[in-house]
Amino acid sequence: MPKLAHSDKVRKLHSLLELGRLIGLDLKLDEMLVQIARKACEVMESDRCSLFLHDPKTDELWSKVALGMEGREIRIPSGSGLAGHCFRTGETVNLADAYDDPRFNRQIDERTGYRTRSLFCAPVYNRHGKRLGVIQLLNKEGGPFTEEDEAFIDIFVNHASIFIEITQLQKARIEALEQSRKELERLNRVKSKALDHLSHELKTPLAVIRGNINLLKKRLPADPASARAASLFESLERNLNRILAIQEETDTIVRSYREREGGGSPDETDRRDSPRAESIPLLSFAGQTLEKVKARSAHRDIQFHLEGTGDHPVLMDPGILESILDGLLKNAVENTPDEGMIRILSERTDDRILLKVQDFGVGITEENQKSIFEGLFHTQETDLYTSRKPYDFNAGGKGLDLLKMKIYGQGLGFDLSVESKRCVHLPTDRDVCPGRISACPHCRGPEDCFSSGETTFSVSFPAGG
Repeated sequence: MPKLAHSDKVRKLHSLLELGRLIGLDLKLDEMLVQIARKACEVMESDRCSLFLHDPKTDELWSKVALGMEGREIRIPSGSGLAGHCFRTGETVNLADAYDDPRFNRQIDERTGYRTRSLFCAPVYNRHGKRLGVIQLLNKEGGPFTEEDEAFIDIFVNHASIFIEITQLQKARIEALEQSRKELERLNRVKSKALDHLSHELKTPLAVIRGNINLLKKRLPADPASARAASLFESLERNLNRILAIQEETDTIVRSYREREGGGSPDETDRRDSPRAESIPLLSFAGQTLEKVKARSAHRDIQFHLEGTGDHPVLMDPGILESILDGLLKNAVENTPDEGMIRILSERTDDRILLKVQDFGVGITEENQKSIFEGLFHTQETDLYTSRKPYDFNAGGKGLDLLKMKIYGQGLGFDLSVESKRCVHLPTDRDVCPGRISACPHCRGPEDCFSSGETTFSVSFPAGG
């Protein structure tokens, strides 16, 4: 007998090691409860086992009954029956015959044809001493559950509760993340709908205002007094055109978001295989686009350097490629102070062709880098922009060009990314660069400026064009 008792203890201790190995493989709560119940039945030599957990939202005990109930979920009030008594009071219940206790509900046996005899029920606690639920075992082989069984089950459920608690926390985190994702999607839909509605609401009254201005201009008398009125109309037209441009850009952004959520528009997706797709030497093409940008930014004092390890071809629509290069260079010029420098680099890796546009300007904060491709977004406070003219330093912009590039990339197979280091002397969006290196109190020369901040936009094309 002592030998058999020793063997039984070894078997039970070994089962604890197996428990950790089994339920450590999977963090799905339902499957874990099944594994714990199965292992408890095996080691306790009982016929059935149910592991009930408390649901605080409904104040119920629920269980995915693994053995004998076809894996169905059952729910009972947290104070009902022997399981409820055990959970409410924290008392262990050990009965040689459950039918002798009036708290036992015989209806389940009557419905299933099962005959419950011995019953053992014990509370399950988390590491803070709060009751998670109860474990219930039925019909031990060879007679009722012993005091030794009680001691072992106490150890067993202490081990199991650790995994249950970890899994519940993991499940709660996943549910919270999923809820956050759904909320973000809902807010994005609301944002797009609001922008769409605003765009359409602006279109009609703006068209009416423009028509009335044109009508009034035609009716102006040809006398000196009307010259002052003509100046007023010019101001009205200039600001009206600015509002119209914002309306058109808003409309474009709304369409772009819809295409992005839908995986890109069919027209853009098919464009790569259309007759407009050509094999274009990237370095030469970049040089041609750069000359146009130099002409447009001739009033600026900026050095441009075009570098490359070969004139690698890419398969692209020339109009779209020029739009991409022009947009990146314009963005670089508007963020580079006078006496600064911009580098354009073309190179090839194993299976990609890279084009990089690098400016040594103010840089972009880490927070702003997360939203730079979202449209209607600029990297400084609106009231700090010094000019609204294209290619001027700090000219501003709404991020529309970068958003359109990202949409093009999804449809045409290229990637667009950004890396940036904010100028160490201008750590926040409200810190202002004077716009000329020689006017900066922190820099003794261009090299000091070049080492203080930079931004690189990289376009990665598939090789083989």
